Amino acid sequence: MSEKYWVPAIERTNLVIGLIAKEPGKHRLIDLSKALNINKSTMFSLLNTLETLGWIVKDDGDTYTLGPTLGGYSAAYFRKFNLLELFYKEASKSVKVIDETIQMGTLHGTNIVYLAKEETDSRVRLMSDPGMQFPAHATAIGKIQLTQYSYEEFQKLYANKQLDQSTPFTVKDKEELWQQIEAAKKVGYICEEQEAALGFYCVSAPIYNHENKLIYGISFTMMENSWNAKKQKAIDEIIDLASRLSKHAGYVS
Repeated sequence: MSEKYWVPAIERTNLVIGLIAKEPGKHRLIDLSKALNINKSTMFSLLNTLETLGWIVKDDGDTYTLGPTLGGYSAAYFRKFNLLELFYKEASKSVKVIDETIQMGTLHGTNIVYLAKEETDSRVRLMSDPGMQFPAHATAIGKIQLTQYSYEEFQKLYANKQLDQSTPFTVKDKEELWQQIEAAKKVGYICEEQEAALGFYCVSAPIYNHENKLIYGISFTMMENSWNAKKQKAIDEIIDLASRLSKHAGYVS
């Protein structure tokens, strides 16, 4: 870009917003001035204008966070991406690769709510349809979404709750469930073998949005003979599909 058409004030504004976005609630006026090498009087004018416009908000400690105006712009930008439509488009490609059914769901308390399903031509049909709920601890698609929680949050979520057994293989102990969640955090996926329904095996990976928030889970589900033959390939494909959908949702790794 030619310097002839460059606007320094906009560049400074972009630097200020970028630093506040990266480290919200950390910097005061003097901190921003030093970090960005912008004199205090100019920084004061910038911050005052941005605060008046709702682009930033001053907290009690005189530090700054992003404001509602930017949140509105962000929401407007991401509204053009219909993730449900994109799921069907992208999942159909993955179904062709693995030839097994893919589902997408979201966590609701300690249950998973199924939102969408892309089926293969197999005669084996899953009983979980969009709109149905199932205990999160018994499903790969539920467990992978529990990875968003800390141990304290997990304990609070499952306080006074029993882990109902869908099959003899369903995880029974909360500490064992947490260990599974911790392992999934490290590798980015989780497998479930006959915990939701006898004879069925699943692998799930998480979808993140532009705020780095885990919003959905997606999973392959298949019978035992297919699992034994295609497990690793299914793991690789579900991770790739989750990555593609996360990018569509604005996630930057």
